[in-house]
Amino acid sequence: MRGGRINSIAGRVRRSVHSIAVLLALPVVIGLVVMMIYAAQYQGIIYRMDAAAELKPEVETRMAEDLFSVAAGRISFEQSRMEKSIRTVNEKLDRLLAETRGDGHLQLTIARRTMDTMEQYILQVRDGMEAGRPIQEIENIVDEVRNVGRLVAEMLDAFIYEEVANATAANSRLRRVLILSAAGEILLLIIAVWYSNRTTENVTTSIDKAIRSMEKTVRRIAEGNFADRVTEIELAELQELGEQINQMANQLETLIGEISQKQEHLAKAELRTIQAQINPHFLYNTLDTIIWQAESGKAEEVIHLTRNLSDFFRISLSAGADWIPVSQELKHVSAYLNIQKTRYRDILDYEVTASEEMDQVYMLKLLLQPLVENALYHGIKARRGGGKITVSMHHERGMMLFTVTDTGKGMTPEQLQEVQNMLKEEPSAVQAATEPGTLSGFGLRNVDMRIRLYYHKQRGLILKSGPTGTEVSFTIPIRTREEIE
Repeated sequence: MRGGRINSIAGRVRRSVHSIAVLLALPVVIGLVVMMIYAAQYQGIIYRMDAAAELKPEVETRMAEDLFSVAAGRISFEQSRMEKSIRTVNEKLDRLLAETRGDGHLQLTIARRTMDTMEQYILQVRDGMEAGRPIQEIENIVDEVRNVGRLVAEMLDAFIYEEVANATAANSRLRRVLILSAAGEILLLIIAVWYSNRTTENVTTSIDKAIRSMEKTVRRIAEGNFADRVTEIELAELQELGEQINQMANQLETLIGEISQKQEHLAKAELRTIQAQINPHFLYNTLDTIIWQAESGKAEEVIHLTRNLSDFFRISLSAGADWIPVSQELKHVSAYLNIQKTRYRDILDYEVTASEEMDQVYMLKLLLQPLVENALYHGIKARRGGGKITVSMHHERGMMLFTVTDTGKGMTPEQLQEVQNMLKEEPSAVQAATEPGTLSGFGLRNVDMRIRLYYHKQRGLILKSGPTGTEVSFTIPIRTREEIE
């Protein structure tokens, strides 16, 4: 099958879904990243503000109060642990300086340098207390420490104010980012919907094009153009279907040729069947028998033979019908056997049985008489002392079983295998069985072929044969007149 690049519907859908997922997830991911960044900034601002707020009372009041207690003699300088407090405050300010950018960094720098000044005043208090300097001088230094602490506290307040301003600015930026993210999400959603519609339209168009191509091909095939084929299928899922349609067209083209050939053989076979039934020798022999019976004054025998001959030919012709009631088929074979019984008398005995009247059940005509004729000429006549022909019919589960049995000569295993092989041949080989003098004549092959063709069966006749005789049987479905019509 010719075609361009083969695509898969599932592949197209997957690519479309992945593209849409990326388009929709992109702003969400960006928004989450931005929110995480600003959340980290907020957390840092809050941490620095808390740290500055904790330092403010330490440098503004507690250090001065502890130094005043030292100056008043309530505690010693070592007990006040002022040097450790100074180191702790300086370490915290250094960490804040390392984490701070912008105007707040300047405030912290001033506070840190001011803390160096405070440290010098505190050391003067320590040295003055050790040197025994007057209390008034020590208190003056403590007042300077208190003033310096207030200055550091003011710098920390200014830092906190800057951090609040930074938080406000960050909040404004975050709001703008969220607005832009929402706008981008909406825009990408619109793009995703457009892309989805476009992809769906492309896939639908490809499917519609492929289906229309296959529909057009199937329509042309239905119109009898068996040379048409499906082409230009671009979808992998439908390519196999197109190939199956092409394969079906190939098979139909082959089957139509075979059916035409079989119909021709069937028509020839049916013509031969009718011609065989109107066998001049059979007719002449029967008329000679009627004349002989009339000359002998056997009026009843003449009437009997004439009636049987009339039934035989009337049913054989059947006004051109191919299907007749089963009772008529049995009557036809009975008429034939009646006539042959008159001719062969002592060497022929027969019996025709049926499970019940079958006037409403139809079958293909002229299936039994050729089998009976074959049994007579190739079985009964070939055996010294004659024999018996039995025709029986049984039906069960919608099927009818017909059996023709003779007690004639029978066939050797080789002869039976030869006949069975002949029945397995294609119908076109029917001419091979029509030559006079063959083991079974053309009767068996012709009946087998007609059963297979008319009833659509893989197997027609079933043969069994041995020293005690031959049995030929076949099974066909029960059909009413309405089904036949």
